[in-house]
Amino acid sequence: MAVPYSRMFFGLVPWYSFLIVLGAALAIFLAVREEKRSDLPKDTVIDLALWLLPAGILGARLYYVVFSWDQFHDDPVSALYIWEGGIAIFGAVIAGFLVVVLFCRRRRLPILRVCDVLVPGLVLAQAIGRWGNYFNMEAYGEPITNPAFQFFPLGVLISDSGKPVWHMATFFYESVWDFAVFLILLASRRRCRAVSGITFFMYLFLYSAGRLVIEDFRMDSLYASGSLRASQLLSLLLCAAVLVLFLIRLRRTSGGCPPWLSALLVPDGLFAVAVLLYCVRLPALCFSAISARLAFLGGFSALSLLVFFLLYRLLINAEVPDAHD
Repeated sequence: MAVPYSRMFFGLVPWYSFLIVLGAALAIFLAVREEKRSDLPKDTVIDLALWLLPAGILGARLYYVVFSWDQFHDDPVSALYIWEGGIAIFGAVIAGFLVVVLFCRRRRLPILRVCDVLVPGLVLAQAIGRWGNYFNMEAYGEPITNPAFQFFPLGVLISDSGKPVWHMATFFYESVWDFAVFLILLASRRRCRAVSGITFFMYLFLYSAGRLVIEDFRMDSLYASGSLRASQLLSLLLCAAVLVLFLIRLRRTSGGCPPWLSALLVPDGLFAVAVLLYCVRLPALCFSAISARLAFLGGFSALSLLVFFLLYRLLINAEVPDAHD
């Protein structure tokens, strides 16, 4: 299992394509079920999906092309050859969100409520789609030199100059993280349904917190410039933005932030600055070892997760007084 037996699922159909379609189908199925519980007009999800699917593919490709332009500047037409590979999930999410905004404005639907309906299925589709990277032998991490960790699914064998080398199975780590996020969204959907936007912001934060750490160990990241990883920087900005939005919303509903929570926000903010500096690789030499990098980035994610769930709990109780009943 450390090496996929084939890239093809059946005939000329690649595993990658099959898993993407499977994930999209499950996402639509879950969203349709949630649509009924969210008082949205019938067939809203189906109508929206007709726009979301092509927009997601286009956005995923455009994101990849923008951050890999050196591959296409000599032959710009080759950017259209999507069948040759090269898409990025963040691009699909951004494009999808823009489509949701336009769709909801046109039909006068609540944007955040529609996003709440869509994101549980979206993150499940991401968990499934990551296994397409396994069959394509991509989205892997750095070499694993310790024999004790050279086993699947912790690692995968990748050919390096004709010799198989164990690499970190970062696609698997992200798949597990995405599935965990899906379970959290599923478990909290009843409570979150009373406050529009909470599920959507939970998805953005939780997915980004995991991606921030995992992305640092990938060997095929897209770079914004120099050594700045595009997805890592975007993940950090999303985490910070969601925390700020939650804090602002909490202050509007309950009139203030508890002193004990303010005490946690200060180190988290300072830690975020340090992580930002790390993302642009200013102090990169200080965190060259995998264990040090994992502790640093994981520490930030853990601290931010703690602050996030405290804010979430306070916000839910402030906007839905009987949420604990």
